[in-house]
Order: sequence, then structure tokens, then C-alpha cells
Amino acid sequence: MVLYPIKVVDIELSQPIPTIEGLEGYMGLQGLVRLHGVPLGYVKAPISLGKCTATTLSKLILEEHSEAIICQLLKNGLASPNCPAEFTLENLIDLPPVEYAGEWPLVTVAVCTRDRPDDIKLCLEAISQLNYPYLDLLVVDNAPQTEATKELIQTHYPQVRYAREPRPGLDWARNRAILEAQGEIIAYTDDDVAVDTGWVKGLVQAFLESPDTMVVTGLVVPYELETEAQVLFEEYGGFGRGFKTLRYQTTLNQSMPWQWLGAGQFGTGANMAYRKSVFETIGYFDPALDVGTPTNGGGDLEMFIRVLKAGYGLVYEPTALIRHRHRRKYAQLKRQISFNGSLYALWLSLAIAYPDLRGACAKIGIWWMLYWNVRRTLIASFHQTQFPKDLILAEFWGAFSSLKSYQASTRRVAEIIHEHGWQTEKSLPIRYCSDLKQKSKAKQSAIAIRQIELSQPLSPLIGLEEYEKVRVFVSWHHSPFGSIDHTNNHQNIFVSTLSRLIVDQFGIKILDPLGIMAGDVIWTQAMNTIASRYRLSTQQALDPLPDSVMVSVVIATFDRPDDLRNCLLHLRAQQTSRWVEIIVVDNHPSSGLTPTVIHEFPEVVLVNEPRQGLAYARNAGFIASQGDILIATDDDVTVPPDWIEKLITPFNRPDVMVVSGNVLPIELEDASQQAFENYGGLGRGFEPLEVGGAWYDLFPHKPSPTWSLGATANAAFRASIFHHPNIGLMDEALGPGMPSGVGEDTYVFYKVLKAGYTIVYNPKAFVWHKHRKTRQALERQLYGYSKGHVSYNLTTWLHHGDWRGLAQVLLGLPYAHYYRIKEYLLNRSEYPLSLIWLEIRGNLAGPWSLWQSHRRVKKFGRSQPYVPANARNQDTTEQQLVKLTSSSQESLQSSTSAI
Repeated sequence: MVLYPIKVVDIELSQPIPTIEGLEGYMGLQGLVRLHGVPLGYVKAPISLGKCTATTLSKLILEEHSEAIICQLLKNGLASPNCPAEFTLENLIDLPPVEYAGEWPLVTVAVCTRDRPDDIKLCLEAISQLNYPYLDLLVVDNAPQTEATKELIQTHYPQVRYAREPRPGLDWARNRAILEAQGEIIAYTDDDVAVDTGWVKGLVQAFLESPDTMVVTGLVVPYELETEAQVLFEEYGGFGRGFKTLRYQTTLNQSMPWQWLGAGQFGTGANMAYRKSVFETIGYFDPALDVGTPTNGGGDLEMFIRVLKAGYGLVYEPTALIRHRHRRKYAQLKRQISFNGSLYALWLSLAIAYPDLRGACAKIGIWWMLYWNVRRTLIASFHQTQFPKDLILAEFWGAFSSLKSYQASTRRVAEIIHEHGWQTEKSLPIRYCSDLKQKSKAKQSAIAIRQIELSQPLSPLIGLEEYEKVRVFVSWHHSPFGSIDHTNNHQNIFVSTLSRLIVDQFGIKILDPLGIMAGDVIWTQAMNTIASRYRLSTQQALDPLPDSVMVSVVIATFDRPDDLRNCLLHLRAQQTSRWVEIIVVDNHPSSGLTPTVIHEFPEVVLVNEPRQGLAYARNAGFIASQGDILIATDDDVTVPPDWIEKLITPFNRPDVMVVSGNVLPIELEDASQQAFENYGGLGRGFEPLEVGGAWYDLFPHKPSPTWSLGATANAAFRASIFHHPNIGLMDEALGPGMPSGVGEDTYVFYKVLKAGYTIVYNPKAFVWHKHRKTRQALERQLYGYSKGHVSYNLTTWLHHGDWRGLAQVLLGLPYAHYYRIKEYLLNRSEYPLSLIWLEIRGNLAGPWSLWQSHRRVKKFGRSQPYVPANARNQDTTEQQLVKLTSSSQESLQSSTSAI
């Protein structure tokens, strides 16, 4: 399951970062971080109480993108003709990227469409806003069944030329655009995108930097993430290929790497541009490939390979940005994913055209089938992944169907030619190696030497036409401090490319090229500079939950009246202005010990649960509760006065379903308590942690280690999860009081993560725990943990088909014991062999104990279903609720001061 919808926004750092409001109903925010229009990366931020604050955004941007911000400023400064004499970040902070100062070439923007007038309208609206002086706008209508697109253009977009291509197939439409184009550069996009205003300039500047670049592709970001299908597609990889400029080109003696045949790393047909002249050399698009043919894809990728095979350059330029409207419906996404199998049709077409690529095509085809299709199918069969199994299978079967689709498609092309004829004699794709690789080899082994001086404005490196490689020595005030080796492929190097090479090589060292300051000092100064200028905060303050959010604290107890009394006293002392309900569940009511304590606390609700087992008891408390947030704790803990508010604060985010806190020992007076801490205790450290659905998928060989997220001695739950169809109440067959030992809490965590929600570990919300004092109690506890760990893993396998649970029991645990024994024998661990043997015995008893637990649950029955408080017809009197006042806190100062 994925969480959606997600709000998509742009965040421009040269402008004040806003607090984004009106986000009720959204589960998160994805911001595209930009600096003077240059995209730097995404920031994924939580939403709190219907808004995402500027403080939250700025903290995340500083943590995740500070290096990208600094590097972009350095590139801007190095490339600028107005580069300041004192090269400091403070002097570069307001310099925008350098824009081409010469005459811009005419560009034909070609949109290929078929019977989608609503889509093309949004696309043309964005194209009409392009910031480029010389445009030739063209729409190619591919075998339309109506006149709607033509009428729309004639009525509303007179500046756009309309061309009809009767031959069905996207590559036929692309070829028609070549024939109709007036510009020397053709920029292709699809009708389901909205182009950025700087899109064409980003493409063209990449062409201008290198005359032998024949293809430029650009960044594709999501237009919206409103539906499950859209979020799934983006998490699958989307169309984006990152935020760094990349150049691909083979050298004189280099064959094409087999990995390049995947071609997807180069970009996508929704955002690609070509020099028109290249088609006269290598031919037009292959009409047997891509949408509208039996192959349903691969036409853009085949052309990328053909350009590279001919020895030309391909550049991926992220400043050439468009926004793609992903398929909104799940069925549409499934069909689109199945088209990914067209890669096999692509490789077959390449193998037919290029005999020298047949081995590489076979290699990548086998690798892709095993690593991508088979491996992912097996993983999805062993356990449910966040990416649905039916989509993985759709792509798998699409691969098989595409093996024969290319032959069917070529037959279809022949039929179309018979019916309509060729568009032109060059419509047939020509695989022809250009003269680039036939350049003079007189200096193919020579390396050009150049020197640049950073204290002066950069100039292009010229005179490199006879050299394939160049070594550039970089100086500061005539003192060389480093060098750059670059494959220039017989091309001169423009200033923009040179600045990028320098920053990629040296990074922040440019700010102190002579090495006077330590690296961490330079970094700290740079961080402070950008934080100050762009108002980026290092602190993030979470908004408190509104007082209207009601909290229920559920304490399960079993004949420990003194511990229970201490726990209730400290709960009374909580510093909060909200209404708090305290529920004590007596898991052994026949003893009569618990009611005597409850009589001292008339505001506390007593619930009897005679069926022994911590899961039974906690479920009974949850069922009886009235709160929006339900907190579980134990009777042997002592809570600080601010515990509740610290624990529940993360629930201001709608994606957070569980919050756990740290558990510290209140005393370590004897060996048993110390041994329990050495075992690991109940605490999970002092660093905050946040995990979600992606963390669930992170562990291929074992279920997610949810035991590392905390325990229900200190955990809070959003009440709604207990009537969620995929989560529900705690499993009564797990947990203390049952033969299985423990695992009721970790299993709930597992189900929450599997459902795609977020769990937050907040160490600031801590409690004090009284560990067992006797050796017998310690051994009983560790034995139960060992049984419970096996029971938990087997439950994930039995209930969810998660084979990772079985692998952990059969392989993971034996290895863990072997490792601990080895560490002990090597005197690298003080954990005694006697306790290791105790754990092994517990693990061995786990399967039998789990079976016994299920028999007991079958005998006594499950807990009744949880019904939300607002759906119950149940009166709640003020005597059952306590608004904690300062007077009650003062009366307990003597109790709290002990802690």
C-alpha cells in the first residue's frame, strides 16, 4: 500500500520559503527544490495539521541539499563573466546561472497526439508560456478518428501549425514532425505533459556547448501525485533520471558498453530534442516500434542507441524540465507497466540491425530477465512488497509477449506502406555509422595540456579538435592545486562545461584552493552562508496536537499493586491541558488485588479481562477507550511529567500511526538488571528514527526488524488502526501471558509498515522501567523473548505468506547465535554462554509454543472487534475523565522528585 495523495510543489530558494497551507487530506508533500530555476532535487516533507511549515521545509532542504546548493553557486560563479575577484560564497550567493549571449537557433516544438483534445489543451497552454525567442510550434495528429484536435488548434492556438499523419503509430508521427519542422532543432514532447518555461532554453544550451551533440534529453517530474496509480508509478522510478548533467559518447576505439542498451538511463521520448540534420545521416524513427504498434514502446530508446552507435553525443540536461501527468487509474498504470516489456522488442531490432551488438543484446536481455523480472517476481512471491505483485507480473508477462511483437509490428508496417506508401524515401530507418569515428588518428593517443587560472574569469578551452582527451591544470594565483582529466572527443570545451567539471572535481575546495583552512571549517562556513541567505533553519519545531485530541492511556496489570500505584501517581502528574482517560486492565481479576488500588484513583476506569495474556488485556483496554490516540504502557514504569505530550506530538502528521519512545532503567542495582541491559534492554537509543513502507521492503532475507522500533511499554497508536482491515487489534496468540512469549507489539508494527504507514521512534518521550531483580525472573523473561521472536517471525510467514520470517528462523537466528558464541570465545563479549544457551532453547521451543497459543485462543476466543469511539452509543461521565490540573501535580511533587 502507498500513501496518497501527495502534494507536488516547486520551492524556489531565491524567494522566501513559504508555509504551504490548505493541505488537509494530503499524506505528504514533495517539493522540487530549485535555485534560480535550476532543479537541485526533491524534498519529501510531512504535513502537520493541514500545512507544511517553512521551518520544516528549510530544515529538510538544508539537511538533504546543502551540497547541491553550494555546488550550484560555485558553478554559477565560475561561469559568470562578472566573477568577483574575491571568490567567496557570500559574493556568489545572488549570481544566477549564465545564459547564452549569442543568437538562439530556431526550434521546432513537436507534440505528437491522437484524439486527446483535453490533454493537448493543457500541453499547449504551457508551451505558449515558453521563454524562448524563436519557436516553430507544431502538433502532429496521428491517425485521428475525430476533428477535435484540429478544431481546437484552429480556434484557440493560431500560432500552432497542425499536421495530420494518417499512418498509425507514434514513430510515424515523429517522422512526420521531421518532415514538417522548420527549425534546426526539433524538441519532442507528449500531449500529457506541461513544459517548464525554461524547457527549450535548457535543451538548446546543451546543444550549443558541443557541436557533436545530436540528442539532448531532460528531466521529467510529476505534474501531480493525487492517486495511488500516480504515486506507485513515481515510486517505481517514474521518468526522472536525476539532477546531474550527464554526457554519453563513445570514443574512437571504444565499443558501446552493453549496459547502455538498457537505454532508459538516457531519458525518455516525452522530453527529447535532436538536431534535424542527424536524421539525414542515420535515418528516421523506426515505425515498427513504440506506442500504436504491437511493440508499444522502444522507439525513442532505439534512436538514442542509433545516435550513440554512430559516434555522436547524447546529453541528459536536468534544466530542460517538463511535468508529466502520470496515469490516474490503476488499470491504466498496469497497462503502461506491461509496455516496459517492449525492451525485448528493442533489443531484437538492434540485434537484427547491428550484428556486432548481438552478443550485447543477448547479455542484457538475459541479465534483465533474471535480475529485474525473475528476481522481483520471486521477492514479491516470498512477501508482499509495497509495489504490488500484479504490476510486477504484468511487466514480466509483457517481456514475454514482446519477444514476438517486433516481427508482428514489422508486418504491420509493411501493410501500412502498402496502403499509404512511405512518407519519404528516408522514412526507413538507416543504421549508418557517421564519419565521426573516421577522424584523423594522428593524435588519438596524445593528451592535450591546458591551464586555467581561477583568480581570473574562465575562458573556453580551444584548439582541442585534434585531441580526444585533455588534462587541465587548475591554479589559484598561478599556484596549481589540482588537475582534471576529461575526454573531450575532439571538441573544444565551453565555459559552462568547464565550470561544471571544476566543481565536480574539487567541490568546496575551490573556496580554499591553497588548503589554508581545514575542510570541516570550510564546510561549516559554507553551510552557515547558505542557511543565512536562504533562511534555512537547522531546527524543526513540531506543532503540538490541538487540545481537542483526546488521549487514552491503557495500562495492563497482573497482580502488581505497588507498581501499579506508582505508575498511576505519575500519570496523575502529567503536564497537559487536554483531557486524558486512564484505563487499567486487570488481567487477573480473581485475585482482587487491583481494585484496591483503583479505589485510590476514582478517575481511573477499571476493565476486567480474565483471559490471561497481554494482548487480550491491551485489546480490552483499547476497546473500552474513548481516545483518538491510545497509549500503551506497563504497570512497572515511571513516567516523567511531560511524557504524554512528547509522545503524541508526531501524530499531527496524518501518515504517522505509531509513536514509540525510549525505555530507560530506573535502577541497575543487581546483576540480573545489568544482564538485562547487556542483553539489549527495552531502550532503542537516543537518536530519533522514522520508518515507513519503504523500510518494510528494505530487508530481503528477514521480516522488518520491528523489535528495533520500541515496545508497548512506551508506545502510542492512532486509534483508527485498530479497525483498519489490514491491521486490527493485537494478535492474542502473541505476547506475555501466552506460551508464545512476546511479539504482540512488533507484529502490530509489522502490519502498520506493511500497510504503508509511518512509525516514529521519539527518544525524548522516555519512561523509566524497573527491570526484574532476580535471576529466575530474568531467565524467564529472556526465555519468553526468545520464544516470542520465533513466534513473531513464523506469524508473518503463516498469516502473510512472508517467507522472510521462515528464513529468519531457519537461517538468521542460528547464525546470530553462532556469532555471539564466537564473540564470547574470543573475549569480545561479556554476554554469558548460559544466557545464549537459554535463548537457543527458547528459539527451539518457539514453534511449539506458538501452536499452543493458537489452541488457547481457539478455546477462549478472540477479542471483540474494535469500534471507534464516535460510533459507540456509550456515555462517558466526567468521573471517567481527568483533566490534569496543577493542583494534582503539586500534590505529587514528592513522588516525582525521586526521579
